[in-house]
Amino acid sequence: MDRSVNVFGRALERCSVDPVTGFFRTGSCETCAEDRGVHTVCAVMTEEFLAFSKYVGNDLSTPRPEFSFPGLKAGDQWCLCASRFLQAHDEGVAPRVNLAATHERTLDIVPLEVLEAYALDVS
Repeated sequence: MDRSVNVFGRALERCSVDPVTGFFRTGSCETCAEDRGVHTVCAVMTEEFLAFSKYVGNDLSTPRPEFSFPGLKAGDQWCLCASRFLQAHDEGVAPRVNLAATHERTLDIVPLEVLEAYALDVS
């Protein structure tokens, strides 16, 4: 597992346990080399983003009980793939971001200035 610090170099805060999120399903946007999707952006879902994600092939709103996935709704926090967040930003539909719960590895893909534009918090 990569060291668990946020984009500010401080301890990574929990993103969500209801629904439980993260590559490791710990509630945090922790990552490791096996996390090819880099699920490191703690984002707050919106109807607009969920529709976009479904349109581009990743349906996050439909429950998938066979994977213990409840389906997401607007207001849920979820560890998004950094590249999907950047794609949503480029398309003008990026969700808000909890920076304190967004892993520093995100910065390999998304510039801090872009993340800050969607920040819920500025720490």
